[in-house]
Amino acid sequence: MEIEYLGHSAFAIRDGGKEVLVDPFLSDNPKAPLSASDVRPDLVLVTHAHHDHLGDAVDLSKRFDCPVLSVSEINDHLEERGARVLQGNIGGEIQLSFCWVKMFPAVHSSSFEDGRYGGEPCSFLIKMGGRTVFHAGDTALFNDLSLVADEVDIDLALLPVGGTYTMGAKEAVKAMRLLRARIMVPMHYDTWKSIAVDRQVLELAVSGERFSLKVLAPGERLVL
Repeated sequence: MEIEYLGHSAFAIRDGGKEVLVDPFLSDNPKAPLSASDVRPDLVLVTHAHHDHLGDAVDLSKRFDCPVLSVSEINDHLEERGARVLQGNIGGEIQLSFCWVKMFPAVHSSSFEDGRYGGEPCSFLIKMGGRTVFHAGDTALFNDLSLVADEVDIDLALLPVGGTYTMGAKEAVKAMRLLRARIMVPMHYDTWKSIAVDRQVLELAVSGERFSLKVLAPGERLVL
């Protein structure tokens, strides 16, 4: 499995010629790398309706004829705009030929740019290529993250660390203890000044923990 960081909370997860794209905030993302224009998703996952996560979901679905999976309110919104969607909601799971995805809660808010309610925010547990990745979405720290760990052994957790709108670095460390994942990749930071994170503060927060920290620059890839 190959994971490419596309800036902010966007990731491309690839295996066997297939690609799962999570939170496709690409065209207006100030941290998106040049490689963001090369994505070819077979499935798009959206954690919540905020513009910096919903991003280019409609355009990508139309351009590549690929389905989008999110909560019901977002699915309905996207379908009205011509996107293909897979029906689902928190607690549900889907099995495709190249991946398995289960939706879990996230503690955050969710609304479209016009202020309409965007449903409950979610997170995604993704099995692909014999590996398991957890994308936490935008979330505060909450104890039920331990239930995700009870589902399956997690190889890699993608966790927000920017604070202000989500949990920060110290809370992300506590989340890793609940998730019992082997590797932590930080996200949702440094996109704007309001979520700037000092790399040394991040490294100090994880010092002495049992998991490893892998900080990816936008455009950098990690192979599991």
